[in-house]
Amino acid sequence: MDSANQDINLNSPHKGLGCDSLSDMPEERGAAAVSPGTLPPGLTEEEAEELRLELTKVEEEIHTLRQVLSAKEHHASELKRKLGLSPLTEFKQNITKSWQDVQTSNAYLSASATLDDISSSEVYKKTQETLSQAGQKTSAALSTVGTAISRKLGDMRNSPTFKSFEDKVGNIKYKVVGGKANGESAHSPNESNQDNAPF
Repeated sequence: MDSANQDINLNSPHKGLGCDSLSDMPEERGAAAVSPGTLPPGLTEEEAEELRLELTKVEEEIHTLRQVLSAKEHHASELKRKLGLSPLTEFKQNITKSWQDVQTSNAYLSASATLDDISSSEVYKKTQETLSQAGQKTSAALSTVGTAISRKLGDMRNSPTFKSFEDKVGNIKYKVVGGKANGESAHSPNESNQDNAPF
């Protein structure tokens, strides 16, 4: 008979477990560790013996409850396995439940209500309006600066200094490239010698 499926009678000496399961367990230190020769002051031998018996009984119950809990946990894990519930699924369900608990908690609800109160307050609305206007003004200012820079670049390009620079660059280009575009070639004095070189 499986111990997880037994009815456990906490009044029985074996408390629903097999006879050999108790003998396999190591001896508990507790009532057995108290020696009769070391009595606290004001405690008689009869009182000490009564307390030792009660301590032994409580330790046995604790031991039994641990075994029962272990058997119940094993049985629960078997049921979960049969239902297809994995530890990851349980974890997800716990997270979801915890989040729902947070959302329905008084602290969350009062904080949410406070935020709603803040967002509907006049100060918040004025601050939002001011920031919106500041953003519009900043955008307009940047647009104006961009237009001014474009205009300055255009003016600079049409200036006599830029035209003179452009002409000089054009002349240098003509000298380097030459009139090859027009069918002419610009020759250097050594060019004809280089064409006849053996290499």
